[in-house]
Amino acid sequence: MPSLGGWRAGLVLAVPVVLVVLGLLVLQRLHPPARAVTQGDIDAAVRHALDSGPLPSEAARAYDAVLPSVVRVIALMDEHDQGEGQSEQRALERSLGSGVVLIDNGTILTSLHVVAGARRIRVTYFNGQHSEAVMVGAQPENDLAVLRAESLPDDLEAATIRSTADLRPGDRVIAVGYPFGIGPSVSGGVVSGLKREFRAEGGQRKLTRLIQFDAAANPGNSGGPLVTMDGQVVGIVTAILNPSGQRTFIGIGFAVPIEQAAAAAGTPPF
Repeated sequence: MPSLGGWRAGLVLAVPVVLVVLGLLVLQRLHPPARAVTQGDIDAAVRHALDSGPLPSEAARAYDAVLPSVVRVIALMDEHDQGEGQSEQRALERSLGSGVVLIDNGTILTSLHVVAGARRIRVTYFNGQHSEAVMVGAQPENDLAVLRAESLPDDLEAATIRSTADLRPGDRVIAVGYPFGIGPSVSGGVVSGLKREFRAEGGQRKLTRLIQFDAAANPGNSGGPLVTMDGQVVGIVTAILNPSGQRTFIGIGFAVPIEQAAAAAGTPPF
């Protein structure tokens, strides 16, 4: 028969164990274990996100990233032309193109053929502000011109540029600019080829090492940026192939790689 002392000792030992068990049960009720995430949960979250609003496309995000750096370029061949008015005669007396801000001090890249022979050059920023500009450099062998704007928006942004070393045929790109003076406009496509050569009809100089792309480009896109899906500039649009002579896009455009374009401004990026 167990002694009274042994019974009391067993009771003393049993009480803490019971308290611990009760404490664990209370904690489990207050903090139940997390439920495993199922495929149904994931599908429901995706549906909720889509119902809240469609996500912007890659091209839309790239466009938003480069837009603050894209400008409209007007080369005025008449000293008295203020760049306004849309008469057919005035339009013929102007050269319209695009450009991209390379440095936030107002350094802008465009195509040389856009501003060649201009009496005055005017640029329009994405926010509508105008500025006179002067040509401060040129690289004729690559049809590039460097402009310097006289007045700048307070929030002017320079474009982000990236090397073309890893650019491959099939990579998605957008062309941003002012085709026929309309814009800013964006078109999407892919890189069609690399290291292409092109000589414009009647041109005396052959352009080499060009990026071929199929994003729609038309007169007025010249000088604008060719942009990858991460919003970074890889080229400056320079020409479109026109076997019919109608100056309309048939699916083959060319851009000068940004390495050559940036070198024209004296700032090799890589």
